[in-house]
Amino acid sequence: MAAAAELTLLEKSLGLNKGNKYSAQGERQIPVLQTNNGPSLTGLTTIAAHLVKQANKEHLLGSTAEEKAIVQQWLEYRVTRVDGHASKDDIRTLLKDLNSYLEDKVYLTGYNFTLADILLYYGLHRFIVDLTVQEKEKYLNVSRWFCHIQHYPGIRQHLSNVVFIKNRLYTNSH
Repeated sequence: MAAAAELTLLEKSLGLNKGNKYSAQGERQIPVLQTNNGPSLTGLTTIAAHLVKQANKEHLLGSTAEEKAIVQQWLEYRVTRVDGHASKDDIRTLLKDLNSYLEDKVYLTGYNFTLADILLYYGLHRFIVDLTVQEKEKYLNVSRWFCHIQHYPGIRQHLSNVVFIKNRLYTNSH
């Protein structure tokens, strides 16, 4: 999914009806937002943080200094590790690492839903939708987190619903 489409989804999930127009620059199609009262903003996470502030939902950027840092870390992870042309092996490694990280967490920051969860969900959707049942079970913590985020009010919108089986079918999937 193109970054501009993700930002439009984010706008709607935040309750913003701005109808912002996004352009893209460069080979990697970095999103650009021309603001009404200032310079243009460049980059997925920069624009996303701006939209969160416009919607007066700063809690999505983190409530404590530590949580804010964790949100920034995951936003950077999204742009540097998830975006681009990742190979199947890259995705497997990414899902394995994320699965370990999420073992004792509900959300990426622990127990609070943030912008990091939204943007990582949008970034991973195209990969998760193609996983087999056995692969979803292999990455059980990622599957649990992903299923939880896709059912969070207003997040999934027109993206396809990814089905997860509640009962494990494969007992030796780890």
